[in-house]
Amino acid sequence: MVEPNRPLIVAPMAGGPSTPALVTAAAGAGALGFLAAGYKTPEAVEDELRRVQGVPHGLNIFVPVPAPADPRPIEEYRRRLAPEAERYGVELPPLRLDDDDHFAAKVELAVAYAIPLVSFTFGVPDRAVVRALRAAGSAVLITVTSADEARRALAAEPDALVAQGGSAGGHASTTDPRAYRGTSLAVEVLAEVRAVTDLPVIAAGGTGSAEDVRRLLAAGAVAVQCGTAFLLADEAGTRPAQRAAMLSGEYRETVVTRAFTGQPARALRNRFTDAFPDAPVGYPAVHHLTAPIRAAAAQRGDAGALNLWAGTGFAAARPGPVADLVETLAP
Repeated sequence: MVEPNRPLIVAPMAGGPSTPALVTAAAGAGALGFLAAGYKTPEAVEDELRRVQGVPHGLNIFVPVPAPADPRPIEEYRRRLAPEAERYGVELPPLRLDDDDHFAAKVELAVAYAIPLVSFTFGVPDRAVVRALRAAGSAVLITVTSADEARRALAAEPDALVAQGGSAGGHASTTDPRAYRGTSLAVEVLAEVRAVTDLPVIAAGGTGSAEDVRRLLAAGAVAVQCGTAFLLADEAGTRPAQRAAMLSGEYRETVVTRAFTGQPARALRNRFTDAFPDAPVGYPAVHHLTAPIRAAAAQRGDAGALNLWAGTGFAAARPGPVADLVETLAP
C-alpha cells in the first residue's frame, strides 16, 4: 500500500472540493490525496486521472445502493419539495430510482490506470472487483462505520479499512441509513474495527488539529483521513457559497441529515436541514431530486439550500495553500 511521507490523507470529497490540484498539492506536501469519482461521468473521472499521473494518489468510488423497494416515501418527498423548486425557479425531475453511478466503468478506469489506492464508500464491492484491482497493482480500501460492517468488508479481502466516525463531514458510509445517527467518534469506530481485524486501519472523522491526528495515530490508526480541514484550501474546488458560509461565523453546528441525498450526511445546519428533518432514505433518488434546487441556490450564492458538507471540526478549518494546512495538521 502506498504510504505518504506523513500519515495524513486528504479525504475524497465528492461534489467539487476534491480536484487534481488538491491531490497534487497534497502529494507535494508529503500527504496523500484522493480524487472523488462520485457524481461524475467516467469521462470526467478519466480526465482527472490523466492530470494526476505520476503523482501518488487514490480514487474513491461509490458502491451502488439498491433501488428502494417502496418508492412512495420518495414520491411524497418530491411533492414536499415543490415549494423549494418554486422558490428557486426550477423544475423537479421525474423520480430516478435506479442509478449505479457508472460503477463498472469507474472500476475499469481504476484498473486501466492502476490507481495506487482505490477506496469504496456506501458498501462492499464484489470480491471479483477487489481481485481485479489488486491484480492491476492497486491497494483496496473499504470504508466502514462499525465492527459489523468491518466484518462484512473483510469477506471481500481488501488491503485496509477506513474507520469512519460519525463526526466526519459529508456522507456516512453506513449500510444502515435508517438507524444511523452519527453519534460515534472516530477513535471509537477505530477501536471497534481494530478489534475484528489485523489489517491496517485508517481513521476518519472530526479532525481539526494536529492533536486530533496524534490521538488517532496513538490509538492505532496507520493514517488519518481529513476532509473538512481542507475545504477552504486554495486548491480545493469548494463552492464560493460554502466558503463564505464557513468563514461567516454564522453557522455554529452540524447535523446529520438525509434532506439532500437520502443518505445520512453531516452538514452545517441551515434552512434546508431544518425544513426537512425527516427526509426519506433513498440514495441516489433524493440526490437527483434536490440537485436542481442546490444548483440554483449555489448560483445565487444562497447557502440556505446548499448541502454544506462539514464535519464537527469545521470551526478549525482555515483558508490557505494545502502545504500550509498539511503542516498544521501533521504531527
